[in-house]
Amino acid sequence: MPKLKTHRGAAKRFKATGTGKLKRKSAYRRHKLEKKTSRRKRALRQPAVLTPGDQERMHKLLPYA
Repeated sequence: MPKLKTHRGAAKRFKATGTGKLKRKSAYRRHKLEKKTSRRKRALRQPAVLTPGDQERMHKLLPYA
């Protein structure tokens, strides 16, 4: 069986945690920030963990993560 290729676009967007879960950046932080509260913007800075269903799909794109 040949080596699997990593999906480079996914590799730039997701990072693996020590336990093998995948972290992603939160959405809604690009524009229209003046109408969002400071509390909401602060919360959106934190990385989010993928849901179990999405993790299965991403592990196919990132076989060595």
